[in-house]
Amino acid sequence: METNQLQDYSEYHQLVSDFFKWPANKEEWEQYRLTDEQVQFFNENGYLSGIKFLEDWQVDALNHDLVRISDPNLPDHTLFHQFFSNASTDPNSVLFHALGAWRTTPTFHDILWNPAFVMAASQLLGDRAVRFWHDQLFCKPAKHGGVVAWHQDYSYWTRTIPLQHLTCWVALDDATTENGCMYYVPGSHNWGFLGKPELTGEMEGLMDFLSDEQKEAFKPIPIELNRGYGTFHHPLLIHGSYENSSEKLRRAFVLNLFADGTTSDTDTPLMPGAPATPKGEKISGQFFPLLIDPAVEFAK
Repeated sequence: METNQLQDYSEYHQLVSDFFKWPANKEEWEQYRLTDEQVQFFNENGYLSGIKFLEDWQVDALNHDLVRISDPNLPDHTLFHQFFSNASTDPNSVLFHALGAWRTTPTFHDILWNPAFVMAASQLLGDRAVRFWHDQLFCKPAKHGGVVAWHQDYSYWTRTIPLQHLTCWVALDDATTENGCMYYVPGSHNWGFLGKPELTGEMEGLMDFLSDEQKEAFKPIPIELNRGYGTFHHPLLIHGSYENSSEKLRRAFVLNLFADGTTSDTDTPLMPGAPATPKGEKISGQFFPLLIDPAVEFAK
């Protein structure tokens, strides 16, 4: 019997395709391990970039699926927690932004269980078990792609505590200064928790929340990446991206994480469409799967 019911891949908390091969033992995990120097760099600067996550064929497959799932006229988009064909506050700019792509296709689902990604994430969170928070798609079309204003990720996540989060940004096109790559303010993860500007609004909105000393130390650097490569950053690191004025697309996905044991600080749903996790209870369940537990994986 035919059915029109969509397949929701959030029901599966492991690889569902041959997009990646899950390591069978501790020895197979070693090829993905960050060096001590890389971990130290992250702790000191608040970010670590230039990590290869995907081969060209994998990027091609994700971009192929992205064309379909970004079409608001197809049923797939109803699986997203949020879906904005244009999230920009500037009507002359376009920024496609959506949360929940992992629910829609095997490819976007399986990037959560990319061994290179989960190994590095566990290390940067202090060799802890890692749980998925939510994903994001950010797509800037050529010539009129909008900005992502300066911000700290955790300013949008205070409904989850304690602060033990991590963000991974992966390029699906070569990301350059011309087409709107990410910029970081090194060391700003040590500035404490700041205010919450409009994410897709005025680029410099965060400046209203900075002290004179912080404004003086505000020295952004571009994070240019080849497609298939990614960057991690601390939840308090200030970052953003300028408009895409080039002739080329700038597509990327983001995977947001927290250490297992993070709890809800609200009685309302943590994500649109997800059941509420009562305040004070550990976050888990269908929409927040455990990605890796090193105590289990490295004991094999």
